[in-house]
Amino acid sequence: MQKLVDQINEQIALFTENANLQLTKNNKAAGTRARKAALELSKLLKEFRKVSVEASK
Repeated sequence: MQKLVDQINEQIALFTENANLQLTKNNKAAGTRARKAALELSKLLKEFRKVSVEASK
């Protein structure tokens, strides 16, 4: 579960960095990377929910 949390934190950092680049410098490639990170983050959060529910049983 710790590995999963680390992956989530990594994706959050990537998303934040790239989203800020898109906003501040109008970097279109950074926007694409931010969207990709958001999609991956969504998958990881769903996996975390599944693992968390199993751990609490």
